Amino acid sequence: MLNLKDIKKDYVVGDSTVSALKGVSIDFRENEFVSILGPSGCGKTTLLNIIGGLDRYTSGDLNINGKSTKDFKDCDWDSYRNHSIGFVFQSYNLIPHQTVLSNVELALTLSGVSKSERRERAVKALEQVGLGDQLHKKPNQMSGGQMQRVAIARALVNEPDILLADEPTGALDTETSVQIMELLKSISKDKLIIMVTHNPELAMKYSSRIIKLLDGKVIDDSDPLDKNVVEPIKKPEKEPTKADKKAAKKERKKLKTSMSFLTALSLSRNNLMTKKARTLLTSFAGSIGIIGIALILSISNGVQLYIDQVQSDTLSSYPLQITKTTASIGEIMNTMAKNHEDSANHDKDKVYSQNAMGEMINTLMEETKVNNLEKFKKYLDDNSDLKDLTSDVQYTYATTLNVFTESDSGVMQVNPSTLLEDMGYMSSTQMEAMSMSGSMGGMMGMGTDVWSEMIDNEELIDKQYDVIAGRLPEKYNEVVLVVDKNNEINDYVLYSLGLLDPSSLNGIVRRAMAGEDISVDSEQHVYTYDELLDLKFKVVPTPDFYKKKDGVWEDMTGDESYMKKAVANGTEISVVGILRPDEDASSASISGAIGYRHDLMTYLIDEVDKSEIVKEQIANPDIDVFTGLKFKTDETVADTDSSSETVSDSTADTESKADKTADSSDTDKKAGLVAGDSSMEIPEGMTEEQYKALMEQSGASDTGELADMGMNAMGSMDMSAIQGGDMSSLTETQKKYIASLSDEQMELMKQMLKEQSDTNADQLANSGKYSTSNYDNNMKTLGYSVVEDPDSINIYPVDFASKEKIIDIIDDYNDSVGEEDKIEYTDYVGLMMSSITSIINAISYVLIAFVAISLVVSSIMIGIITYISVLERTKEIGILRSIGASKRDISRVFNAETVIVGFVAGALGIIISYLLTIPINMIIAHLTDVPIRASIPVSAAVILIAISVCLTLIAGLFPSRVAAKKDPVIALRTE
Repeated sequence: MLNLKDIKKDYVVGDSTVSALKGVSIDFRENEFVSILGPSGCGKTTLLNIIGGLDRYTSGDLNINGKSTKDFKDCDWDSYRNHSIGFVFQSYNLIPHQTVLSNVELALTLSGVSKSERRERAVKALEQVGLGDQLHKKPNQMSGGQMQRVAIARALVNEPDILLADEPTGALDTETSVQIMELLKSISKDKLIIMVTHNPELAMKYSSRIIKLLDGKVIDDSDPLDKNVVEPIKKPEKEPTKADKKAAKKERKKLKTSMSFLTALSLSRNNLMTKKARTLLTSFAGSIGIIGIALILSISNGVQLYIDQVQSDTLSSYPLQITKTTASIGEIMNTMAKNHEDSANHDKDKVYSQNAMGEMINTLMEETKVNNLEKFKKYLDDNSDLKDLTSDVQYTYATTLNVFTESDSGVMQVNPSTLLEDMGYMSSTQMEAMSMSGSMGGMMGMGTDVWSEMIDNEELIDKQYDVIAGRLPEKYNEVVLVVDKNNEINDYVLYSLGLLDPSSLNGIVRRAMAGEDISVDSEQHVYTYDELLDLKFKVVPTPDFYKKKDGVWEDMTGDESYMKKAVANGTEISVVGILRPDEDASSASISGAIGYRHDLMTYLIDEVDKSEIVKEQIANPDIDVFTGLKFKTDETVADTDSSSETVSDSTADTESKADKTADSSDTDKKAGLVAGDSSMEIPEGMTEEQYKALMEQSGASDTGELADMGMNAMGSMDMSAIQGGDMSSLTETQKKYIASLSDEQMELMKQMLKEQSDTNADQLANSGKYSTSNYDNNMKTLGYSVVEDPDSINIYPVDFASKEKIIDIIDDYNDSVGEEDKIEYTDYVGLMMSSITSIINAISYVLIAFVAISLVVSSIMIGIITYISVLERTKEIGILRSIGASKRDISRVFNAETVIVGFVAGALGIIISYLLTIPINMIIAHLTDVPIRASIPVSAAVILIAISVCLTLIAGLFPSRVAAKKDPVIALRTE
């Protein structure tokens, strides 16, 4: 089983060599109780350590079950100690911070035994030595005899073949020594026990074999193996096959010992818990660097969040704007400056004029460009990256949002607002320019309109505003009212919305400038939320302002009764919510007092597209529907010979008069039939039977009276109103007359009106005159737009970095299209300090770099503390090695300790930092009005803890390597 052949062991001490063993050869039986006696220094313990695999022999050979150990590697010796050897030491060598049960389980842990089986076998071993009721005690809570029993249980738990006992009774009293020896003797029935002792009496009494050593040699063996027994000649071993090698390798791998990292953590945790104060102080020292970095990051994060909010809020008010017609102000200024420098090339002996106005107009014309937004919109819609870079992409159209309110006194236009014009503050042209400036993101001041489209980003609106009443709009006909941070509404808005009487301000500016005494309502008005949520408005498409008369469309905005009806038929808009800017919001995306959804504009565009006047203008692109005249074209000859023009006009007049006479005759006949005049001739195209039937239906028995009433009624009747079905403008006599007409007569009347309208339109179109407008202007006047072809595009970047990426996207588009399709845009925030983020980051990095020095220093300190721990736990290292722990396992134990310390340091640093952010935020709030909230991002906290663990782990690598390289024999001797 176990065979020592000429074992020698030499120690080098300085320049000399000491021989501890001098050729020891011993054969041991499988089960016997062997005692090794000899004086101190004779090599007893050295021999025991070599047998146990703790020490290496210098020469000779140690055979285990017939297998030489000459080629054993460290892992083979570790496996041998763990599976074949059990150690019992004089000083017990229990790990003090582990319980009795954990001490016994440790060897099984290295063997890879499952937790349940490990516990079962450990309890059984402790019961075998009489300690089944002492499982959870610590070694320092037990007597010497009990501790030695625990050591024996630990040696037996892995069911080893050999039990090595080094002075097992040396520290025990006589009675306890006897108990331990009896226990060992009972064990020797099944196992080989080799005991080193100085007590010959105990050896003689309990041992079955006594070997005496002196000066490193065996001088006596009481029961050696019989040398006269001839061992059978072994057959030469066959060369192992690949399968044999594979099986052997698998078996070695199975027997290989390994401590799990969780076990290492458990050992280290228990050790650290025995030194709580030192562990806590060490962790706190290690956390100082973490605290410094965490506080810098928290303040930096708070500033960055504030900057991000400012960027988001600012960019929600100042987007990248791309208009259909645009001019680069920078290019215009550069061109004008260059032209001025070029023109200044003359002598200075006289005064010369400077063509500033001409240059400005020429430059403006040269630099003004029409963008193809239809193509660019399609490009943006197809770009998948744009969504992550923008808060919204808003498409605006030339369609006017006409909003009115109804009251007992009539209707009032709310949007576009005419309040400033009514006050006499500015002209309609100035009003239009002011309104345009208001649509440019507020860069040039507030516009005159109080209605503005909301950004289509509910998340951003939630950040910028608090809903103080109602809710956000969900449908196209729902809007919100926006108050300021003090829950106040500007009186300009109140007058514009009709909440205050705007008529009281009519002409007030002119009267004030004329020196009249004027008074303005300065009372503070109060409105409940419910009152404001009850507000209703009407949206009227622009085409509804026009009515067809005599073949052309007439603007009816000056007709009060018509406008009442048009407004009454408009789309009702309800205020469903009241918003107030958030206290921390630096800017707001809704520029007006009323915010409406984008789908209100798309609804309006659709309504305009379906109107009759728009359909007629599209169907007749060369005829002005407002005047009936033709539009001028490039082929139109502006100036013609005056004589030919006169002839042409005379001929046209003659033909026109003839046509009018013929048309008038036929119309009069039809009018007479409508009026029931039986004396009228039968009109062309009507048979006599049709004529008679028509006269019978009209009551020809009293034709004279009816004819008089009909002709009088038709004389002042609004024929186009009848054609459109509008009877509100008719007198009672006219209504009575209309009621008396049969269906056939009504159809005849409508036919007559249509013919008259077509005749008038034809006459106007062929009059030789031309409209002063053009097709595009008319369509713009009517508010006609195509959803695919916006009038402008507002791109709202998430932040400045996103804005730069969006500019890159636009540049990529410009590179991919021809010169005529290139896009020019206005970047209103291009001159703002977009480098603020970079500055903040740079400052943060510098501060972190300084604080990182303390983090490195604290990590080095933790490395030193770990090294001290190695020195303190040297004996534990020896114990672990004796039960089969490898060098890697020892290294893992101390790495686990540094991981624990690093984690505690990192977690402690984050907790302290979180607590410190409370007073820091209070100080910031007290000293500044800037809403900066220092906070540590969760990701940063996790990363900092990970950094702390990594740094302490790195710092502990050297001490852990030192621990792994310690000689287990020397380690076991350490006290």
